[in-house]
Amino acid sequence: MELTMILGMLVALVILTLCAVLSYKYRDLGLIGAIVAAIIAFWAVSSAKPELTIYCAFVFVIGIINLFSLKAIKSVIQGVDYGLVGLMILATMYIFTTQDLAMILVAFVLVSVPTYILVMIREGGTNVEVGIKYITFMVLATVLFLIGAVILAYTKSSFNGILYILGYVMLVLGLSIEVGVAPLHEWVPDVFTSADPIPMSIIASLAKIVPFIVALWILIYSACDLTASIAIFTAVLAAISMFTGNIGALTSKEPARVLAYSTVANMGYILTALVVAINPEPAFIGFALVGVVLMLFANAAGKIGFFNAIKGKGAYTPLMYLLAFSFIGLPPLMGFWGKFFILASLVNVGLFMGDAGLIYYILAAIVVINSAISVPYYLRLARDLGGSWQLNLANVISLVAVIIVFITVAFIPVDWFINSMAVVAQTIGVVI
Repeated sequence: MELTMILGMLVALVILTLCAVLSYKYRDLGLIGAIVAAIIAFWAVSSAKPELTIYCAFVFVIGIINLFSLKAIKSVIQGVDYGLVGLMILATMYIFTTQDLAMILVAFVLVSVPTYILVMIREGGTNVEVGIKYITFMVLATVLFLIGAVILAYTKSSFNGILYILGYVMLVLGLSIEVGVAPLHEWVPDVFTSADPIPMSIIASLAKIVPFIVALWILIYSACDLTASIAIFTAVLAAISMFTGNIGALTSKEPARVLAYSTVANMGYILTALVVAINPEPAFIGFALVGVVLMLFANAAGKIGFFNAIKGKGAYTPLMYLLAFSFIGLPPLMGFWGKFFILASLVNVGLFMGDAGLIYYILAAIVVINSAISVPYYLRLARDLGGSWQLNLANVISLVAVIIVFITVAFIPVDWFINSMAVVAQTIGVVI
């Protein structure tokens, strides 16, 4: 089965590459190649590892939405841009299938590097100024992240406390810059408001999944006695990011800037799960992992819907409000379940650690407070972007995004998602 998966991924990669090259003459070939490659990758991974079927299905749908959203923009590299997004889809599906550090880091790079080109795409030209700012921050983030990962892997076989702390800090700082965690988020508002909404919908959705999963894998893989004692560093970053993001969004008026700060806040929520993942008791990591994945999917669907509404000069009002309710955390939408499992993991670790668990209770309270702070600006955003129903690309994509966050209404993730993620957790070294 492993061989079948590897061959399937290779076939998908070859098809994706050939179609991307030929798309300079036949532009739609790039889209067709990316879709076919995604289908083959989905089949290869889900056949070899059935426990990943649900995860891959979400990635597939989010990726396909991203591909079709590119049709709303006529870029100078139209055709190749489909190939870049297709590469991100393949890497995101592949990330849970390997326990090899080198391949984990390759997947991270394959998701990060295509965004360097995508961010510069705009209607009928390129946005070089935005691209330079974005690439500068992303190169710094990638260097910090990769060096931190290598140092942590080295300390696994030859432990050195100072080196471990250095690697840990570099990895977390690299991750924070990569995904936009405050106070290392300065690129986020500028890039989100200056770049075209369609590329930003991809960067704010699909590109956020792999960095967190890779960071989780590396931190769990390299965990030692020092890990829990330095978790306060990550906890402080998460708290700063939640408050900075939500207050920034609350005081912003431009929809793209509101979404930028919303992303900063959401990355803070997800970062709290890293604090749980590196605690001394692995039994609670499953809850944290479920929360991370659900929050990442809810964030991806919401950002795709809102950014496409910005591009399309508005979308159907009920769809906008449903996406807003998911971000707020209204049950039983997907955003609620993401926050619920993150909160459950924080509270359970706090109970387990007794007097030493105060930090987890504080983080849980901060998550709840910030969810309340976010209510006014999400409702305002839905109102500002809402409009009448028209059969256009923005409304169709927003409808699919709503279906994604609404799926947990029919299928509460207690049965079908937790069991799947418990098995998936084993691939990052956690036995639940």
